[in-house]
Amino acid sequence: MADLLKGTGSRDDYIALVSQHYFIYEALEAAGERMRRDPVASVFITDKLTRLPALEADLEFLIGENWRDEIEPLPSTQRYVDRINEVGAVWAGGFIAHHYTRYLGDLSGGIFIGRVMQRRFGFETNGVGFYLFDDIADPGAFKDVYREQLDSAPWDDAERERVIAEVLLAYRFNTELFEDLDRARSVA
Repeated sequence: MADLLKGTGSRDDYIALVSQHYFIYEALEAAGERMRRDPVASVFITDKLTRLPALEADLEFLIGENWRDEIEPLPSTQRYVDRINEVGAVWAGGFIAHHYTRYLGDLSGGIFIGRVMQRRFGFETNGVGFYLFDDIADPGAFKDVYREQLDSAPWDDAERERVIAEVLLAYRFNTELFEDLDRARSVA
């Protein structure tokens, strides 16, 4: 990521990142569908955040119409997906931890990353649709409401600590993903 932001990363590096995001968001949005009826999780689920169609369009633009045959999850991504699938089936707090980590990160640094990639690779909207949140007029206000919802979630202290531990795990999965991407790049 640092190389992409500094301008030393290649288009292939960017495609590798987008490919891994696809697997993560496929799991996260499937978990969101399972959690839509949960009284706690449903408060956080909105179609305004949906990223999977944008990722699919980005990958078709970047790789071609057979992009699904060209990508596979890295080991760190598979571990991340497995964890999302595990908690996203049975634990609202765990799902929310991953939802928070990914989507609020996308609304924070992701918008900036999208602009850098547009300049770096000459993209307009194709290739960076993942980073465009057209349905969210004010990302700052959206994040404020999201945080208020987190603060008012009906969790006792023990559950709050459990959710925080899951957020830290999500951060670790993200770090491991970047490490795997770096290793894969140095092997290629």
